[in-house]
Amino acid sequence: MAAPSAFRMLRRLLKPPARGCSSGAPVTQPRPAEPSRPAREGQSTRLQFLQEHAAPFSAFLTDSFGRQHSYLRISLTEKCNLRCRYCMPEEGVSLTPKSDLLTTEEILTLARLFVKEGVDKIRLTGGEPLIRPDVVDIVAQLHRLEGLRTIGVTTNGINLARLLPQLQQAGLNAVNISLDTLVPAKFEFIVRRKGFHKVMEGVHKAIELGYKPVKVNCVVMRGLNEDELLDFVALTEALPLDVRFIEYMPFDGNKWNFRKMVSYKEMLDTIRQRWPGLEKLPEEDSSTAKAFKIPGFQGQVSFITSMSEHFCGTCNRLRITADGNLKVCLFGNSEVSLRDHLRSGASEEELLRIIGAAVGRKKRQHAGMFNIAQMKNRPMILIGSFLMLEDSPPASWSTFFWDPLCVRNRSARENFSDKMATLWKRLHVPMALPLSRQCLGSGSPQRHYSYYPDSDTHSTCLSKGSQDPAVPPGPGPTSTQLTHVDSEGRAAMVDVGGKPDTERVAVASAVVLLGPVAFKLVQQNQLKKGDALAVAQLAGVQAAKLTSQLIPLCHQVVLSHVQVQLELDSTRHAVLIQASCRARGPTGVEMEALTSAAMAALTLYDMCKAVSRDIVVAEVKLISKTGGQRGDFHRA
Repeated sequence: MAAPSAFRMLRRLLKPPARGCSSGAPVTQPRPAEPSRPAREGQSTRLQFLQEHAAPFSAFLTDSFGRQHSYLRISLTEKCNLRCRYCMPEEGVSLTPKSDLLTTEEILTLARLFVKEGVDKIRLTGGEPLIRPDVVDIVAQLHRLEGLRTIGVTTNGINLARLLPQLQQAGLNAVNISLDTLVPAKFEFIVRRKGFHKVMEGVHKAIELGYKPVKVNCVVMRGLNEDELLDFVALTEALPLDVRFIEYMPFDGNKWNFRKMVSYKEMLDTIRQRWPGLEKLPEEDSSTAKAFKIPGFQGQVSFITSMSEHFCGTCNRLRITADGNLKVCLFGNSEVSLRDHLRSGASEEELLRIIGAAVGRKKRQHAGMFNIAQMKNRPMILIGSFLMLEDSPPASWSTFFWDPLCVRNRSARENFSDKMATLWKRLHVPMALPLSRQCLGSGSPQRHYSYYPDSDTHSTCLSKGSQDPAVPPGPGPTSTQLTHVDSEGRAAMVDVGGKPDTERVAVASAVVLLGPVAFKLVQQNQLKKGDALAVAQLAGVQAAKLTSQLIPLCHQVVLSHVQVQLELDSTRHAVLIQASCRARGPTGVEMEALTSAAMAALTLYDMCKAVSRDIVVAEVKLISKTGGQRGDFHRA
């Protein structure tokens, strides 16, 4: 034991201090005065001596491939206050009896042992670690361990804003927050609970308290949230965030399918189309992330490439589950119970031999994504790590109930929207805002929604003959030739490769005549299926982004903005829909706007069809379009 102890002493001498001040807050070490030349030479000689005579890293935490495990993740609980589809199997999980979980003293005993052997970073995970009542005390006691440089937590963020000041004072100096969508309605679908605004408050609190960077973990899954990549990256422009995109990974019960995985290279290509200047940052030793930065942005983005490009060769992580099992590989199914040995009275030397044997059996790399999917392993909720997505959204979002904070009356809902607008404004993030109250007519109450309006766009009511002030009136020139047929009349896709990129904007509209009964239920938000306006709005946005998959000869367009507005017309018992799409490219976005308006209308039909079959979808039409060689168009 003498050699590892000597090595730890040398490490403490060689490494700069990284702990916070007495309050536990992350601090920047003051820059010392420039030492004189003799002092510099003396330091250099001492450093060289210590490096040459340093003892090897603890043999118990070094595997047969020479990897030194200095990072320990400890799961504090199997419980969680969310029911995420990505880490909890559909049928749920059987929780370990409380008597079989590690006690606080057992957690600290194991932590002391690992730190004594060279672990200098501990991350607390779950379940959700911040629901454990004594989590602040655990952090405070870990902070007292000599040689432990970093104490982190991975959290879903629900309790973070409330607890972070106490945790920081106790010694917490790293925060990872799991957030897989920036759309409130989609958030509630994914986690089966409300709380999006609480997570965003937690992000804001971490920034306010000086954590830099605040890491945001986003598991990317095709068909669910890969369309939000650019929105997440945009957050790093004004905020000191490290947005970490994680490849979807297989675990027991999460219905893994490789077709749902969006690879690192695919994500990188998407981001570089929007920000060609994206720069690769140097990789840190034992880092699991490939980091990039856009020049001028405060934050950065990273990619966790566990599936497409594993990082097993530099892995330095070990895990202890809430029931006390040691896992040497996240994807391995072999575990060793440290709890049982602790409770049977094993000495420190015996525990180290058990740990050393497990570490020594660690394989060179995990089995690969296709083989992993066939292996029996714990569900994610019982391991404690970043989150894994489970399944695609339902075929119809109409089954989704969305009512923030369970508020059903109009004034409460508007009050909630005002609070969320204030929060998102502080975070410099666009959000869904209601249409201006000036759109409200006299008579019965009106409900309005607007998706991601531009900061310089004034909300206007959709009414017959309404005009987009940015679009000049009058139709543009038309062609006498159909563009999607060849010279022999066969269907063909237009080649736009030689056309210049221009700013394209299109606005389309639709009307859904509901009838008095269904209209009243929508107006009062009393449909059994949920909030029809919110679901239709989301459907319109999703449809715009999927147009090329629905219309055979449409080009795939990277949209920079989609706006869907809905207004209730009490005189006609109708919902008026307006969809606006924007992109920069060689082809227009008329079809995206029309598809968006049509799909929002069909979703309203689906939400209300149980109440009335006498519903009419009408007047799906292009209102205006700008950009392109054929000029602008505006419907009179």
